[in-house]
Amino acid sequence: MNILHASSEVFPYSKTGGLADATAALAKSQAAAGHAVTLVTPLYRGIREKFDGLKPLGRARMPAKVWRLEPEPNLTVLFIDEPEWFDRDGLYGHADDAERFIFFSKCVAHLARHAEIVHAHDWQGGLVMPLLWDAPVGKVFTIHNAAYQGCFPADKFELTGLPKSFFDWRQLEFHGGVSFLKGGIVFADLVTTVSPRYARELLTEEYGCGLEGVFQSGGGTLTGVLNGVDYTEWNTTDNPHLAAAYSADSPDGKSLNKLALQREFGLPELDDVPLLGNISRFTDQKGIDILLGALEALLGSGAAFQFAGLGSGDPLLEKAMSGLARRHPEQVAVKVGYDTGLAHRIEAGSDFFVMPSRFEPCGLNQLYSLRYGSVPVVRATGGLDDSVIDLGQGEASATGIKFANCSASALGRALGRALALYARPKRLAKVRDNGMRADFSWGQTTAEYERLYAKIKKPAA
Repeated sequence: MNILHASSEVFPYSKTGGLADATAALAKSQAAAGHAVTLVTPLYRGIREKFDGLKPLGRARMPAKVWRLEPEPNLTVLFIDEPEWFDRDGLYGHADDAERFIFFSKCVAHLARHAEIVHAHDWQGGLVMPLLWDAPVGKVFTIHNAAYQGCFPADKFELTGLPKSFFDWRQLEFHGGVSFLKGGIVFADLVTTVSPRYARELLTEEYGCGLEGVFQSGGGTLTGVLNGVDYTEWNTTDNPHLAAAYSADSPDGKSLNKLALQREFGLPELDDVPLLGNISRFTDQKGIDILLGALEALLGSGAAFQFAGLGSGDPLLEKAMSGLARRHPEQVAVKVGYDTGLAHRIEAGSDFFVMPSRFEPCGLNQLYSLRYGSVPVVRATGGLDDSVIDLGQGEASATGIKFANCSASALGRALGRALALYARPKRLAKVRDNGMRADFSWGQTTAEYERLYAKIKKPAA
């Protein structure tokens, strides 16, 4: 199949979160399966300087210059080059984001007319679906996080060039304004999200973010397809970021990575104390307030453990996390920001990886943690629930620890279970081994999308 993806960020060219990893890995996996795959994304500041081999795309009547890169067989990345919109610090959060991603979507629609399947991602690509309303292509829209909807004032609708009739409560209008996400949902032939449980959650008032009625009106067509892991990128055997190689068959190197991580964070180099890790946006969604409360309670109880955290976000949460580290330097270390290499080292060096998210459409770090032998401690929501098997189901199959209630006390009890597991090395080794042997490769996801694409592919003219 000829597949075109539209994504506002694509690893390694741009990234703010899991969207970049997921779109890049899916496209790469589809190309490896023999499909002709094109990824369209903005040319943000610094991309041309960092990546060699970009060539101009000779295509007439395009609203912007387009650069082409072919990083893999069957895979082409097209970069939309318009400095007015994309040569900036930061990918999002600008006052003219509506104009920027209307422009991006129009460029995608122009490039997409010869594809068989057009697959757009999140609100930034939502308008691609209505812009192709009359095109003979199969239209797929994936929601990676429904909390971000691309809602703008009504006057932005005129900039889309879409028929005025589309500004209607059944289509793009949303509470008097325009919602790019809603447009993607309504005009797609197929709407997917990134885990089966999250697909069910989006139908509810608690998780639907005001769009639950739109999802419900789809007649059950919302499909959850669990994201995968690019194991060529996230691996423990050939990884320049790690202090030592290891695997399920040869796990000894994990302890060397733990000592190296303790050294890097300035924590005491102890091999007999459990090390908890966290890599996250410091936001309410990620449950950082819950994490703070649980860590404070553990510290107050005198529990023997260490914590290494990496992330940024809400300034108040950044301050709180950093303050906790200053007050407890022997047990808690936090680095504000993001560093890809350090993210790999936290996964490899930690004994447990903590994800107390209020909601989590899929989550990728718990999947990385499983392969890296860092037993995930997760709230049972979205993809976290779909991908982790709780210790309570028996060590023969267990891969982690789950908790249900969104509270510091519930997380504290889950962390207590983790510390108890650490005190039983043979049991810990079995749970760790189960996780390291679990398969969340993109091949399974690719096969599921092949099945779904076949349902909506338009017959040849």
